[in-house]
Amino acid sequence: MTQSMFFRFLARSMMPVLILFSLFLLLRGHNLPGGGFVGGLVGALSIVLMTLAYGADEVRQRLRVDFRRMMIYGLAIALLAGLLGLVTGSAFQDAVWWSLFLQGIGRIELSTPLLFDVGVYIVVLSVTSTIVMDMAEEGEREDT
Repeated sequence: MTQSMFFRFLARSMMPVLILFSLFLLLRGHNLPGGGFVGGLVGALSIVLMTLAYGADEVRQRLRVDFRRMMIYGLAIALLAGLLGLVTGSAFQDAVWWSLFLQGIGRIELSTPLLFDVGVYIVVLSVTSTIVMDMAEEGEREDT
């Protein structure tokens, strides 16, 4: 399946923009609409766009990311976020907050809800990308 040069240029140009927007949605999700699920979907949209423009095989070669393995890492991160509540003597999935001061940046608030959202982001991005690329590969096999 060959696509126009313009569509490939558009996909290459939009990928970093969509990834940055997905990270923005991930990080703002605690106070305003967004979070790990929505951010993961927007991040997966960039993979979908690249898959439509270049095909699944070329996207896998370019990215060199094993999305199936990333699913496991995302689940492990989300589970770790829940277990940190138990470690501090609270219940599973209770929020734990840390405040760090970084020179030149200022005070940064880190929390287990953010860690959980990062895990969800990775899982949603990985699952959606895997499904789309597998479907694209199946369609490419049927075309030949």
